[in-house]
Amino acid sequence: MPVYSMTGYASAQHSTASSGSDTDAKASATSRLGLEIRSVNSRFLDLSFKLPEELRQHEPALREQLVRQLKRGKVEVRAAIESGGQSVVSDPSSRLLQRLNALQDSVRVWLPEAGPLSVADVLRLSSNESAGSKGWEEHILPLAQTAVDALISAREREGSRLAVMLMDRISQLRALAAKSVPLIPQLVAQQRQRFLDRWQEAMALTNGATLPEAARDRALAEATAFAIRIDVAEEITRIDSHLDELERLITKGGEIGKRLDFLIQELHREANTMGSKSAALELTHISVDMKVLIEQMREQVQNIE
Repeated sequence: MPVYSMTGYASAQHSTASSGSDTDAKASATSRLGLEIRSVNSRFLDLSFKLPEELRQHEPALREQLVRQLKRGKVEVRAAIESGGQSVVSDPSSRLLQRLNALQDSVRVWLPEAGPLSVADVLRLSSNESAGSKGWEEHILPLAQTAVDALISAREREGSRLAVMLMDRISQLRALAAKSVPLIPQLVAQQRQRFLDRWQEAMALTNGATLPEAARDRALAEATAFAIRIDVAEEITRIDSHLDELERLITKGGEIGKRLDFLIQELHREANTMGSKSAALELTHISVDMKVLIEQMREQVQNIE
C-alpha cells in the first residue's frame, strides 16, 4: 500500500444549464455547484463543513462519505452555488408572489413599522427559491466522490515524497550508526587504561609503597564499571532495530503515521542517551548529527496518515 500524507487539496464542479425560450438564446442561464476539500495534519479525523443553506441537509451523507475513506486529518469541505449566464433574473411564479404577500401581511400585523417588500427583494427571494429547487441532491454526492478521489490522489503523491525523504534519512542514520561501531571498543579500552594510569599515579605518591593486590583489583573493577557506563553498543543496536522497523512500515504503507511517530520518539531517546554517555568528541558529534536527522523525520512524520 502507498504512504498517504494528511495534507492535500481537491475541487470539483458541476454545471447545469436551462433555457427560458428556444427562440431567445439570451435567456439561457447556467448554475454551477462547486465543492472544495482541504486537508491538513491532525491526530484524528476532524471534519468541518461550510455549506450554503440549500445543501445543509446533505451534510450527514457527506460526513459519512468522508469517514468511510479518510482516517486522519483536519478536513474542511466548502460548497457554493453560483448562478451565471446573461439572464440572472428569474421569473417569480404566481404561487410565490401570493406566498410572499401573505407572509408580508403576517409580519406587518406584528411589526407595523416594517417596510413593504421591494421589487428587488421579491426578485432576490425568487432567485433563492430557484437555486434551492435545482435538485442538487442528485449531484452533490457524486461530485463529492470526485473531489475525495482527487484528494486521496493528492495525499498519495505527497505521501510518496515523504516516504522518499524518510528513507533517505534512515540511510544517513544507518551510516552514522555504522561509523560509531568501531569507536566503541577503542573508547572502552582507552578509558580503562586511563583509569588504571591515574590510579597508579595516585599510588606512586605513597612514598614508593607497593600497590596492594586488593587495590589493583579494586582499580580494575572501577575501570570496568566505568567502561560499561560509557559503552553505547546497546544504544546502537536499538537504533538499528528501530530503523529496520521504520523501513518495514514505510515499505508496507497504509495507516502508519502513529506508529512512525512512536518509533521516532524511541530513536530520539536512544540518540540522546548515546550523546550523554559519550566519552569522545567524535561520538558526541555523531549523536548530534543523529538528533538533527531524527528531528527532520519527526516534522515530516506528523503529516503521514
